[in-house]
Amino acid sequence: MRLAGKTALITGAARGIGLEFARAYIAEGATVTLADVNAAAAEAAAAKLGPQAHAVQMDVTDQASIEAGFATAIARMGKLNILVNNAALFTAQPIADITRTDYDRIFSVNVAGTLFCMQAAARHMIDRGEGGKIINMASQAGRRGESLVAVYCASKAAVISLTQSAGLNLIAHGINVNAIAPGVVDGEHWDHVDSLFARFEGKPPGQKKREVGATVPFGRMGTAQDLTGMAIFLATPEADYIVAQCFGVDGGNWMA
Repeated sequence: MRLAGKTALITGAARGIGLEFARAYIAEGATVTLADVNAAAAEAAAAKLGPQAHAVQMDVTDQASIEAGFATAIARMGKLNILVNNAALFTAQPIADITRTDYDRIFSVNVAGTLFCMQAAARHMIDRGEGGKIINMASQAGRRGESLVAVYCASKAAVISLTQSAGLNLIAHGINVNAIAPGVVDGEHWDHVDSLFARFEGKPPGQKKREVGATVPFGRMGTAQDLTGMAIFLATPEADYIVAQCFGVDGGNWMA
């Protein structure tokens, strides 16, 4: 019960990693708002998690939606102690095929969404004067380039940079900003990734996923559950002296 009495808002929480974080936070005693652009999915997920879970519709590309979503969540929970910026999109194209539409869509969610959700949380936390925790979801892709993944890699590199800058700025208010950089995480997200690589590399469905999993030093792809320990730790007082860091939870794929 390391998060007993704490409240959290997690973006992109209707499924996948965000939903697993919500489940883990509730198990540690927190009250959690699942924010997602898909309101029906968020409400269904929250209903399954029980009375400590709430749902709110939030489109992180829309400032009015962010502000309304945070206001609703805070009104329901009474305060906000923890923000997890998890909402993100993935795309893959050769450089010659990238469009401004693809670029704008990815950066609007992955970068601007992260920034302005941080801002909304920080404003509330500063006003309360009790500090808080902000955890951004980066990626090992943000630490390197990848041939077909230029826009996504750049967006996650920007998330790492935002984490560093926001961490340095907000620690003056007792707000710790840090990031988690997963490696390859199995699930429906990677099914989508695999389909894109199948198209561009001419591989049968599932082959890229098997190849990538075989390269992980741990011996397999990660799962959402593999990430929850770090997500819990960074939200607790145990992490009070950790500021502006990005932690790889990737089975040894990237050695920082």
